[in-house]
Amino acid sequence: MEQRYKRMSSTDFDEYMSVKLAKVISNPLFPTLDSALRAGRHISSDDLDNHSLLTDFESELVGFYQRYNTELVKAPEGFFYLRPRNASLIGRSVLTELDMLVGKVLCYLYLSPERLANEGIFSHHDLYEELLSLSDEKKLIKLVTNRATGSDLDREKLFEKVRTSLRRLKKIGMVHSMGEEGKFIISDAVFRFGADARLGDDLQQAQIRLIKDGEAVVEKKVEKQPEQPSDTDEALA
Repeated sequence: MEQRYKRMSSTDFDEYMSVKLAKVISNPLFPTLDSALRAGRHISSDDLDNHSLLTDFESELVGFYQRYNTELVKAPEGFFYLRPRNASLIGRSVLTELDMLVGKVLCYLYLSPERLANEGIFSHHDLYEELLSLSDEKKLIKLVTNRATGSDLDREKLFEKVRTSLRRLKKIGMVHSMGEEGKFIISDAVFRFGADARLGDDLQQAQIRLIKDGEAVVEKKVEKQPEQPSDTDEALA
């Protein structure tokens, strides 16, 4: 029978995989880290072991994920995430408009004096009240219910939708739960939603503008081209 596969020599192996890349892939932490990144999770410095692994082998892993037509990005704040490109072999999904708006409010809270005053701990109600203070309540209710009556039932639905968005953002590393139910701390990964604010002299004021204007962070008018999600959306869920 004809041999279908050529045995790979050590020279061939070195051509495709460096010793350092082989070392990181064989690390016991890598399977969990790789799965988390592929699921859209952002790895911040508070995830010490995984963040250290990414930092130590960043150049090797950048090349590794390029084989999947995906970019391993290190943000200016130091967190890592994957950004799938066109024809990427790694799946992607898109956050809802409310998810992104909640993310922007989280970024604002991260920059606020209240974060220091509260030792970085916030509650679901803190987030909800800040969202209402920075956005038009009727527009928010219409966004989640397709009507803007402003009834107590509609407000309850809005609150539940905000909690659902927060759970989605937790899965991708934007917030971390605390001991008490409904309490959380905000990761610096929320700056995915504040990229435009980095250029401003006053980051908080820039975040307020982004929230009130309802601007997308990287690519605008994503909703008009659902078949081609923006780079921000692609890696955020």
